[in-house]
Amino acid sequence: MKKSYLYTLLSVLLSGVLFSCHDLVVPVTTELTPDVFPTNTEQYISASGPVYVSLRGNYAVEHFQQQSYSTDESIMPARGGNWFDGGQCQTMHYHTWTKDNGFINGNWTWLSTTIGVANQTLNILSTTMPAGATKNTSLAEIKMVRAFTYFLMMDSYGNVPIDTVYGDFTPKTNVARADVFKFIEKEINAAIPYLSETSGVATYGRPNKWTAYALLAKLYLNAEYYTGTKRYDDCIAATDKIINSGLFAIEPRSTYLKMFYPDNGPSKKEFIFAIPYDATSTNSFPFRSTNLHARYSIPRSMRAKFKLPFTPSGPESTLPEYYAYFNDANDVRNGQWLTGLQYMDDGSPITVQTTKLGLDQFYKGSDGATPVTYQVNLTPEVILRQDVAAFDAGNDEIAWNMGYRNNKFYADGTSLSRNQNNDIPIFRYSDILLMKAEAILRGGAATLGQTALSLTNQVRSERTTSASLTSVNLESLYGERVREFAYEGWHRNDMIRFGKFEGKWGYKTDSDVNHRIFPIPRVALQLNPNLKQNPGY
Repeated sequence: MKKSYLYTLLSVLLSGVLFSCHDLVVPVTTELTPDVFPTNTEQYISASGPVYVSLRGNYAVEHFQQQSYSTDESIMPARGGNWFDGGQCQTMHYHTWTKDNGFINGNWTWLSTTIGVANQTLNILSTTMPAGATKNTSLAEIKMVRAFTYFLMMDSYGNVPIDTVYGDFTPKTNVARADVFKFIEKEINAAIPYLSETSGVATYGRPNKWTAYALLAKLYLNAEYYTGTKRYDDCIAATDKIINSGLFAIEPRSTYLKMFYPDNGPSKKEFIFAIPYDATSTNSFPFRSTNLHARYSIPRSMRAKFKLPFTPSGPESTLPEYYAYFNDANDVRNGQWLTGLQYMDDGSPITVQTTKLGLDQFYKGSDGATPVTYQVNLTPEVILRQDVAAFDAGNDEIAWNMGYRNNKFYADGTSLSRNQNNDIPIFRYSDILLMKAEAILRGGAATLGQTALSLTNQVRSERTTSASLTSVNLESLYGERVREFAYEGWHRNDMIRFGKFEGKWGYKTDSDVNHRIFPIPRVALQLNPNLKQNPGY
């Protein structure tokens, strides 16, 4: 099993160590105390496990949905009332979310819980581990997980409280985003000297030195938006650390799509840091800790094609505005999409036996009960035919097959459940190259003989057989990022940085810049009266 070496940390679940889910201001309690655990090397390794299990929590499902449904990348309309879910997907699309939205509340709780678990684990290991290199590295890795979690929290919620002391449950107030930025930067730089330089199996799933530089690069690329100060030269310096390491490479065009298959893992030279998923794992935290991309993206009629042990729901699709960027017929990245008429692997059509009314609920003929054989045809537009106010496309085959579907995290027919084995990359080498290209375009000084054009073409050369670009600007680079990182959780971050988040797509017309960050959830405000709501909410 490809992940047996990484989730040693899963053994902590079997040992009965239980954490409770709370906001930052509420104690995170556990049976793990310095008096009883840990006392030896094996227990030290297991003791850090809950931090990684918690990080894995919402990342592939609710976090992705919050980041993606708020952009033109994806939409989840209701289909005959199914998947309306209290309107949380609708308000994500329209940018009319409130502090009661389920995604906004759930992801705040997930992120703050992960920070709390990291604080507790750092307290335990700082107290119990003997001094030395192993201790320094273990603590640095956990601090990197905490720094990454704070980055996600700052990116989504702006001004957030900072809490690094386990046992101090004094309610904290929000810290200005620029100060959260400084805290994250300081934490990363302090961890770097102690992090491993090894990449591959030995450190897979845990932050190493290159993870730290990748997070710094992402931090600095967005610094002008986060703090008002440009840090593009610093972004370039961080990317150069990774480039000069010689440890990473762009996945070849012939295997690009396989980079996201269920058997991916540390063999992928593009992966700098990834969150591993194991379809057989369990979780004591009240978060999903699962990868369910196929459940949401694969049409229900295509269960047999992908040999799935369950009938997928398939309510999630992309929007025409996003898919328009996939306009190069020679680009291998087109292969991540399911579009148009669908066929089995042997070329036979995928069909559904239904009726004229089952195909089209608005059919007016008297023979609506007449059987028909419908070949599944995924159409580009998502039309709210049944009820615009209820965000409802209808409950017939036409409705259920609206919208092109993303299958980048290829449906896992080897799993016995809805969970998938596909690991989710957080930082890839192609992102390092494109971040450097963007930083140069935004005014940073070119280094290593590389230009924005050469860096962009370096990535494109392994993605398309079309001719290399002869020029590149921010608009064309944005398109490259759309194609390269579809469904990887970075599109909202990109749209904001490129000034596109206030645009129009689908049924959304909102252009309020306050909506670049989400509101502080109601439950957090109730638990901690010192928190201040974000502007505009």
